[in-house]
Amino acid sequence: MRIGELARRTGVSERSLRYYEQQGLLVAERTPGGQREYPEQAVDRVIRIQELFAAGLHSKKIAQLLPCMRDADGGPSAVATPRLVADLVAERDRIDRMITDLVTSREVLDDVINAASQDRG
Repeated sequence: MRIGELARRTGVSERSLRYYEQQGLLVAERTPGGQREYPEQAVDRVIRIQELFAAGLHSKKIAQLLPCMRDADGGPSAVATPRLVADLVAERDRIDRMITDLVTSREVLDDVINAASQDRG
């Protein structure tokens, strides 16, 4: 499929897809005319890349991680190294800390909202 179709099917801009390719996260074949041609599994790959970016991972870490994941289900492949696993545990711990901080912030906001609502009522 061409870059425009991949962008449409994944909701990711063509510019982002070119960036993913530049960073080694996504691979495209080239037609004789020089246009990018992506395989069907590129849809799953782009979705996985988006999930990893949303989790706060940077492109270099994602590039290390992607060969260790199956695209369709995100499950592990056989090439995960102990170093990568340790890095991923650290990333998960970072995300857990962020979640804790966000829950605390939400609780503070809830308290302020409740207090403000009582003052008005």
